[in-house]
Amino acid sequence: MLRRLLVVLIPLAILLAAALGVPLATTVAQGETQDVYVDRLNDVGRFASLAETALATGRTEALRMELERYDELYDIPVALVDPSGSVVLGSTSAQASGWAYAPEIQAVLSQALAGYRPEPPTVLWPWSDGPLVLAEPVGRDSEVVGVIVSVSSIDGLRSTVVGRWGWLALLGVVPTVLLLAVAWPVSRWVLRPVRELDEATAAIADGDLSVRTNASEGPPELRRLAGSFNAMVEAVEHSIRRQRAFVSDASHQLRNPLTSLRLAVENLAPFLRGDDARQAHELAIDEAKSMHRMLNSLLAATRLESFRRAEPVELDTVLATRAGRWQALAEQAGLDIRVEVPSGLVLLEPPGGLGSILDELVSNALRLSGGTRVVLSATPGDVVEIRVADDGTGLDADERAAARRRFWRAPKHQNIVGTGLGLAIGAELVEAAGGELRLEPGLPRSTGDDGPGVGLAVLIRLPDASSAQVRASLPDTTSPRPGAGEPDRSRSPSGR
Repeated sequence: MLRRLLVVLIPLAILLAAALGVPLATTVAQGETQDVYVDRLNDVGRFASLAETALATGRTEALRMELERYDELYDIPVALVDPSGSVVLGSTSAQASGWAYAPEIQAVLSQALAGYRPEPPTVLWPWSDGPLVLAEPVGRDSEVVGVIVSVSSIDGLRSTVVGRWGWLALLGVVPTVLLLAVAWPVSRWVLRPVRELDEATAAIADGDLSVRTNASEGPPELRRLAGSFNAMVEAVEHSIRRQRAFVSDASHQLRNPLTSLRLAVENLAPFLRGDDARQAHELAIDEAKSMHRMLNSLLAATRLESFRRAEPVELDTVLATRAGRWQALAEQAGLDIRVEVPSGLVLLEPPGGLGSILDELVSNALRLSGGTRVVLSATPGDVVEIRVADDGTGLDADERAAARRRFWRAPKHQNIVGTGLGLAIGAELVEAAGGELRLEPGLPRSTGDDGPGVGLAVLIRLPDASSAQVRASLPDTTSPRPGAGEPDRSRSPSGR
C-alpha cells in the first residue's frame, strides 16, 4: 500500500513542479529575449538617426568610426545599406563580401526598405539557430534612403537563459526532493494503522481473536477506527466465549439427564405387560436416541465457529483410513460401493476434516438412497471435483434446492434415523475452504418400484493444493491455532 501511494504521489509532485516550472522558464526566456531586443533596438535606432544626418550632410566619417567602435566593443557587425541592397558604410566584419545577401538578413532588410520595422521575436530559445538580426529604416515612410542592419549572436542570451533555468531547476528540485523525503515517513505514519488493521482482520478471519491493533498511533480518524475495531473484536470474542460456555453447560446439563432417562426407560422393559406397552416402550427409547443424536449434531454445528483454516491434504490418505469401513457398511446395507479416485490428488481440506464430510455423504447414500450401488469418484484439475453418487430414488429439483438447509429432511426419509444437519454442516465446511457443495442427479437406475430414473449425486469442488503458488498463499499452519488445546468433538457432522 505504501509503494502504491508513493507511486501516485511522486509523479504528482513531479507534474506539479513541471506545471509551475515550464511557464516560469518560458517567462524567463521571453524576458531575456525582450531585454536583448530592446537593447539592440536602441542601438540601431541611434545609428539610424546618425546615418540620416550623415547622409544629409555628406559627412560619413564619424558614423563609420561609430560603427567600427561598436563592432570592436560588442562583436556585433553593423552596416548602412542603401535601397539597392549594397553596403554603404559598416564595420570591418560587416563589409565582408556577400554579408548583406545572407538569407536571415534579406528577410528583414526587405521589410525595412519598404519603411516597416520588422516584428520583434517572441522568444529566442537556447536551442534556436541563427543570429538576432535587426533593421531600422533611415528616413521616413516612402522616403527611405537606407537601412541600418545589425547581426547579433545569441550565444550570450543562450548562456544567460540556460543559467537562469539552472537556478530555477535547482529551486524546483530542492522542494520536490524535500516533499518526497517527507512523503515517505508521513505515508508510513498514515498507513501504519491501515496495515495493522489489514493484518488484524486477516488474523481474525483465520480464527485468532486475540489480536488487537494499536489505537495510539496515526491520524485521529484512524486511531478512532482502530479503537472501534478493537471494541468490536472484544465484543465478538466475548460473544464466542459465552457461546462456548453455553455449549459446555448444555453438554453437561443435557447429556447426563438424557443418558439417565434412556437407562430408566430401558430398565422398565421387565415390568411391561402387553404389546401396546412394549410398543410405547420401544418408541420412547427411539425418541431418547433421536434426542441424543440431535444434541450431538447441535453441539457439532455450534463448534464449527472455532474452525477457520483450510490445509492441504492428500486424498489418498483420507480414503485409505475410510474405504474399509465404507465397504463394511455397504455390505451390511446390501449395497455395492466403489471408489474410483486417481492417485496423487492434493486439495484443500475443509475445516473440520474432509474425511468426516465424506463419511457423512457415504453414510447418507447407504442409509437413504434405497438403491443398489454407490460410486465415489474424483476428477483432477485446478478445482478437484469429488462426487458421491448413488442409483437410488434420488431427490427432485425442488428437494435438491432445499436439502442444504438445516434440519430439512425429505418426506420419504422422515422415518429413517437422521437429524437433517449433516449435509448443511458439510456444505458450510466446504465453503469455509473456498469450495462448493451442490446436489445433482446421480447414477441411472432401471429397476425398483420407482421405475427408470436417476439417483442423487453430491458434488464437492475444492481448490487443488498441489501447486507451489497455492501452498504459498495458505496461512502458516505451524503456528498454534486459537483453541488448539481444546478437544475436537466436531470432526463428524452427523446426520443428514
